[in-house]
Amino acid sequence: MKLSQIKQLSQTKYLPIIRPKSEEVLCALLRQNAPRKILEVGTFYGYSGAVMLQCCKEAELCTIEKNAENAAIAKQTFTDEQVADRVRLIESDAMDAICMLEIQGEKFDFIFLDGAKGQYAKYLPYLKSLLNKGGILLADDISFHGYVAEQTVKHKHRTIVNNLKKFISQVTSDSDFESEVFEIEDGLLIARKTK
Repeated sequence: MKLSQIKQLSQTKYLPIIRPKSEEVLCALLRQNAPRKILEVGTFYGYSGAVMLQCCKEAELCTIEKNAENAAIAKQTFTDEQVADRVRLIESDAMDAICMLEIQGEKFDFIFLDGAKGQYAKYLPYLKSLLNKGGILLADDISFHGYVAEQTVKHKHRTIVNNLKKFISQVTSDSDFESEVFEIEDGLLIARKTK
């Protein structure tokens, strides 16, 4: 599937792809930092993965997707956008895949975190270990539809919101990171690993 088709589809029915302003920030960061190895948690249809590889012509992408149907569409997207030769798609639960990458001693220059929001805090110690010194972690949708800023949250969202608050607090209070939260669209957290 071409990126233009995915974008068009996202306008007619809700698709969890990166929003336009967040995409601009992502591309600007990638062009500034020129990472060689990128990890993406949450492939979906391959939209942001293909965008990242188009921004970084030298980069290789390792991307994780649990849903087999989404993974199949993503593979087609990577082929259609002519970046498939620079992609390793891991079809697995994100936590299992992240742990496996850590055990294998993998290292990345850039991590784009866009998977299950309620799991961000659980992933963090492993992602920190996978990130090279000077590398960047970009977490998308950390405002979770604005619920993170609200004082009272509906019961069905409470666990996700509490876990996101914990994640934001862990990153921003970690002296190994220089981090900032941006109220762009559904919220972005950008953290550079300094140690």
